[in-house]
Amino acid sequence: MLRFEDVLAARERIRGSVVRTPFLRSESLSRLTGAELYVKYDHLQAIGAFKERGAANRIALLTPQERERGVVAMSAGNHAQAVARHAALAGIGATIVMPRHTPATKVTRTAGWGANVVLHGETLAEAAAEARRLEREEGLVFIHPYDDPAVMAGQGTMALEMLEDVPDLDALVVATGGGGLVAGSAIVARHMRPQCKVYGVEVERYAAFAQALAGQEIKVGGPTIAEGIAVRDIGQRPLAVLRALGVPVLVVSEHAAESAIAAFAENAKQITEGAGAVGLAAVMSFPEHFRGRKIGISICGANIDPRILANTLMRCLLRDGRMLRLVLELPDRPGMLAEVSRRIGDLGGNILEVAHHRLFSSPSVQDAQLEVMIEARDAGHGEAIEASLAEVFVLRRL
Repeated sequence: MLRFEDVLAARERIRGSVVRTPFLRSESLSRLTGAELYVKYDHLQAIGAFKERGAANRIALLTPQERERGVVAMSAGNHAQAVARHAALAGIGATIVMPRHTPATKVTRTAGWGANVVLHGETLAEAAAEARRLEREEGLVFIHPYDDPAVMAGQGTMALEMLEDVPDLDALVVATGGGGLVAGSAIVARHMRPQCKVYGVEVERYAAFAQALAGQEIKVGGPTIAEGIAVRDIGQRPLAVLRALGVPVLVVSEHAAESAIAAFAENAKQITEGAGAVGLAAVMSFPEHFRGRKIGISICGANIDPRILANTLMRCLLRDGRMLRLVLELPDRPGMLAEVSRRIGDLGGNILEVAHHRLFSSPSVQDAQLEVMIEARDAGHGEAIEASLAEVFVLRRL
């Protein structure tokens, strides 16, 4: 099993090539969750994610012969960038295999570090098979994103820094994909503060660790906002650590992950990707585990496509009731649009978009249908606007 001494050695090995990132109490997120929440800002690494730690440690351990051969890795994005960057720093050739539908921002940034990017397969498992083929046929050195002791040791340096900065943490809540970060964190916590509980976090569609720990058949798949932890073939070494140390894994919904992205943006003024936000999602989804306790989470990645970020924030505004999409049935006569606008404006609502349909959508030729999008201050304000409109018009929400 991975040892605490391995993490200490990794810390010295990667010192200078990886940033020691801040670990600070977030007043806004503490108030939101009811926990005393500390955030590790590991998205401030050069590639925007914690994966630099493990990649830097593994590449530093390559022999001269392995350096000449070059490396290959498979990843949905952050491990790809990490291997590409540290291979470039070491003057080593790197080939990265990524699933075809990896967000464009991760693909372009990986290529930007000088790696040869190969898009292959629909899933991480298919990308891994292609990377293994290149390993065999081209003699490249395969750098696994999580099932490798050197990678696990490097990832564990994040928890090492967290517990050095705030030694009396009650719990660490850790995003869990293949398991390298949560396993490394568990080893560190067991040595430095045994009473600090470590929780892994997965999303519903990729709850492979939760299923494995429960003795169930692993069944995962489908689209997810947290593609960085969308893993089917979990690490057997990390799984052994979690079993040995009794680390539980919490499972959060897609909506919870989206809400956590929005909470980071609105409350902490930080951008995070889906996988980087699931620690906060777990604290918000399972308050009974964390309320009133001192909790450490991390923004372990912030490489989110701008379009996905924008759509996520809009979806959360709709779910929170701060944006309304209404369809109104109104008589097709002069003054009706003005009446709708007046009622919304009198209550301080902001009209964002209007679509007026006369000919084909209305139930009667004497009626018109109006689709309107309205911005409100909060859910209560939105309900007041909706109630005012309902006094005059038949309406429904979209």
